[in-house]
Amino acid sequence: MDRIADLAALLLRHGPESGMAGTAAPRLSLIRADRPTEPVPSVYEASLCLIAQGSKRVSLGDHSVVYDASRYLLVSVDLPLVGHVIDASPAAPYLCCKIDFDPAVLADLLVEEGAPSPKTDLPVLAVYPSDPDLIDAACRLVKLLDEPESISALAPLIEREILYRLLKGPHGPILRRMAAADSHLNQVSRAIAKIRSGFHEHLRVDAIAAAAGMSASSLHAHFKQITRMTPLQYQKQLRLQEARRLMLAEGANAGTASFAVGYESPSQFSREYRRLFGAPPARILSASRPARLMWRQSRLAPDNPPVATDRP
Repeated sequence: MDRIADLAALLLRHGPESGMAGTAAPRLSLIRADRPTEPVPSVYEASLCLIAQGSKRVSLGDHSVVYDASRYLLVSVDLPLVGHVIDASPAAPYLCCKIDFDPAVLADLLVEEGAPSPKTDLPVLAVYPSDPDLIDAACRLVKLLDEPESISALAPLIEREILYRLLKGPHGPILRRMAAADSHLNQVSRAIAKIRSGFHEHLRVDAIAAAAGMSASSLHAHFKQITRMTPLQYQKQLRLQEARRLMLAEGANAGTASFAVGYESPSQFSREYRRLFGAPPARILSASRPARLMWRQSRLAPDNPPVATDRP
């Protein structure tokens, strides 16, 4: 566990005072929390999340997992999760690094490997016992923030090593299916990318299905199997999360935020917002300006688009 202590020290040095922040390494984000947090819905991109201190629970529908310094989280496709930090304090803050997967590098590794993509029933959201080699690679990646001139040359090599080690681990089959062009997991990933790129527009299932290379009925069945929701429900979560960001980070009122994300009825927006977040939009707007400013500084990762901001 010595390398876990090293990783914690690096995250304390380079991470934000609170919340999540992007870094000079494009696919690396660092997260800190000084106290347990409330459950918050958000979209997690396909990624590896390594905790150096503290613990967190994430849920996909009725399926929940807890991870900490002894177990890492692997998300194989962009998923709408509900997460909250369950172990953190000012003396021992929650510290985590998130490493997003580069699909092109993953595909290149699979071409080099040459092995067929196996069928697998492994979950797209799962935790696995800590791997010293992954922790060591994560330490080297975060440590590059001390020498920014080396990031462009060395960060891709370390990320490639991390993906290679994941492919050789117990979750290798699910990553191979994720990269296989003809797999349902890959097709649903393409559908998700299409929805996320135009979440504020009217959802056209036939266009989403075409982008995924599936029939509408097949898309609906496999999308729900993987994400625990329909494409329309997925789009709704994206809209509501972006509206929440607009109110918290930019001080937009509920009507402006609702129209900006594609709602035509403010009353429908208010109902669905309350259903997802457990409180009406007015509660967000009643927050003090300093509180909104703190949320803006701590939650927005500079290198990520708004709806892709997640909270590992």
